[in-house]
Amino acid sequence: MNRLWTPAWIVRHVAMVVLVGAFLALGWWQISRAASGNTLSWAYAFEWPIFAAFVVFVWWRELRHTLRGDEPAGAEADGGGSDVPAAVADGSAAGADRPVVRRPVRVRRVPVAPDGVEDADLAAYNHYLSWLNANPGAKPGDYPG
Repeated sequence: MNRLWTPAWIVRHVAMVVLVGAFLALGWWQISRAASGNTLSWAYAFEWPIFAAFVVFVWWRELRHTLRGDEPAGAEADGGGSDVPAAVADGSAAGADRPVVRRPVRVRRVPVAPDGVEDADLAAYNHYLSWLNANPGAKPGDYPG
C-alpha cells in the first residue's frame, strides 16, 4: 500500500478527486440550465457524469495495475492473459529473473532486378520525382512528361 502514497500517486489521487468533483458540479449546473428551458443542456447534463465515471475508471485501473506490479507475469487470476512462456512464468527455466527476449521480426527482402535493369514504371516515377525536386515552385500538374 505504500506504493499508493508516493508523490506521483498523491498527485493522481488529488487530480481524480478534483476532476470528479468538477465534472459532477458541471453536470449539476447543466441540469439547472436544462430545467430553466435550455434543451441542449440535457445532453451535457448526462455527459459530465459520464466523464466523471471515466476518470474514476482510469484511476481504478491504474491503481490495480500498480498494486499487481510485483506479481509474476503468469500469476494472474485469468490464467491465460500472459504471453510469457510457461517455463519462464513458473520460474523453472534458468535465468527466470531476466526479461524474456523474443525473436526479432524477419522481413523478406525484395530482390533487385538483375544487371541493374529497372522497371519502366519505377523509372518514370523516379524521373517525375526528380523533376519535382528540380522545380520546387511547380505543381504536379505542370509536369511535362
